[in-house]
Amino acid sequence: MPRGGARSKSGPTKGTKYAPSIRKAEAREAHRRVIEQFALRMIRSQVAAAIGIGHVYSRDQHGKFTRIENESVAHQLLTEGTEGKDYWIFMKDPSTAAFTDLMNRAFDKPKEQEQDITLAQDGPLVIRIEKPW
Repeated sequence: MPRGGARSKSGPTKGTKYAPSIRKAEAREAHRRVIEQFALRMIRSQVAAAIGIGHVYSRDQHGKFTRIENESVAHQLLTEGTEGKDYWIFMKDPSTAAFTDLMNRAFDKPKEQEQDITLAQDGPLVIRIEKPW
């Protein structure tokens, strides 16, 4: 009888899942279900961030700016009002990070390209490693 080495049929069977792994998978699934409810809204928000976001504000008699949330009120102000008097538009710049993330998700992340390095000097490149002792 040989001594040492692996013993047949010892240890957990292939595919056995341990309790921490099961809890982690359950938590991940619960997390996914919650996020799935808001996925369309989040995608629209990310697209808006990638394009750039405009906010319409009005000013009350005390000089306080109020953001217009109602689309019909904003449309009425934009068509009938005067900018700088009845309404103000404040813009948020487009987000390159949001654009990149959307493109990577929609069309897959582009493959990292190998870079050619050219040296300005003539002759071979010599790397010398010296002993520190």
